[in-house]
Amino acid sequence: MEISLHSYVGQHPNVIEWFASGDDATWQWIAMEFAEGGDLFDKIEADVGVPEDIAQVYFLQLVSGVSFVHSKGVAHRDLKPENILMSEGGSLKIADFGLACMFAHKGQRKMSSTLCGSPPYIAPEILLCRRDDRKATTSISKYDPELADIWSCGVILFVLLVGNTPWDEPSGNSWEFQEYKRTAGRSSDPLWERIPADALSLLRGMLAVDPQNRFTFQRIRQHPWYTRHNPHLTSDGRVSDPLQLATQMLENLRIDFSQQPSATQSRSQPHDGMDLDSPVQQMSSTQPEAPINDTAWDWERPALRTMGASAVSSTQPVSRNDHALQPTSAHAARALLLGTLAMEPSMSQFSQQPGVSMTLTQQARRFRDIVPAEALTRFFSHVPPALLVQMISDALHQLNIPLPPVRMNPEASSSSAFGGADVNIATIRVKALDTRRQNLHGEVHIDRQRFSDELELLDVRFIKVKGDPLEWRRFFKNVVLLCKDGVYVPEE
Repeated sequence: MEISLHSYVGQHPNVIEWFASGDDATWQWIAMEFAEGGDLFDKIEADVGVPEDIAQVYFLQLVSGVSFVHSKGVAHRDLKPENILMSEGGSLKIADFGLACMFAHKGQRKMSSTLCGSPPYIAPEILLCRRDDRKATTSISKYDPELADIWSCGVILFVLLVGNTPWDEPSGNSWEFQEYKRTAGRSSDPLWERIPADALSLLRGMLAVDPQNRFTFQRIRQHPWYTRHNPHLTSDGRVSDPLQLATQMLENLRIDFSQQPSATQSRSQPHDGMDLDSPVQQMSSTQPEAPINDTAWDWERPALRTMGASAVSSTQPVSRNDHALQPTSAHAARALLLGTLAMEPSMSQFSQQPGVSMTLTQQARRFRDIVPAEALTRFFSHVPPALLVQMISDALHQLNIPLPPVRMNPEASSSSAFGGADVNIATIRVKALDTRRQNLHGEVHIDRQRFSDELELLDVRFIKVKGDPLEWRRFFKNVVLLCKDGVYVPEE
């Protein structure tokens, strides 16, 4: 079904393009467009969101893609941040049609009864398909998948604007949703107070609890917030200045070391942090259980960028074998370090001044030079490896996250053992529940980066395998704040 429907709708600028499919005795495969820009929501600050103009840019692209899919009679039914990707130029791409269905064909429409999707993003009528909610009759609850997708688009817009979902799930189990329903969309929750008035009006229309009253895409396109002027867009709807968009997109991405870690529990159902023993709603999911320790499939091992006329390509790591880059003194080594890190987008989040470094913006030529494909959940450390591993382990313990045994590379403590090459120090596995009670799986990779014979840092990357990108970002920030004495922040 996924192959059939994706091949039918995969010809739109805001939908991952479908190329071919096939199978053999072992595999069934799909060849599709590679989203070179990575996950959109990897670059959005949790509990903050993005500026209103940027939120509108991506909302317009989301509506364009989803409405095209609907025009072909297909509903996605699993719209959520995990399935919202970006092209190399920063354009939104809708992915993963594993739960898609055809609701209209040759003038005939069909309702759905499948319970599927991620609880924070699904429409309330979908939850009526739960077995325990069905009446003891022969009738089965059904819903319009087209209107359910529009609800999900509304939740995604909410997340773009404030960096959090409005509720755990749209049911009686969530006091946030119950208040929203009781007040007809005028919730006293502080999250709603941060939404601009025009956008709030649009959200209430898209998040109408009664599907019959929910906005259609036609009404959405006529709404004042949808049609408002946007300085990032040309008259024909294209991004006018990709570099400016990329720079402003990261302005809110910042870690304030004066803050305390945020709460790691659901606001509507208090529980003990990210405890794995708590029950989870068994919702359908298209995300497979990936082999979390399969280091051969490390999709995002970004190399350090370098600068200067004599520097190597930005895709090449800085190695002690690059004689042209070898500093002749400790001062030169430090200059090389600062210059290299100044080109790293992930370093901007630790700056005392919000925004991307001037060095990076001046050197940038493409959107991805500022907003990279890999996640920005990354920091560097100057403390000894064993101490850093202990600091991260202590942080996970404080966050109530189960910690499996950590295996350190026994030879990694000796730099000379590998001739100065960059090596993995340790890998820490993370398997927990996020603040919305959904699965959150990933790894923390600690690698040694050699800058010279005199200088090295530990490169710490938080790689998400499964879960909401914003929740992974929130988890990353909490660990960084608890390990702040081990985070390398160059003087400005």
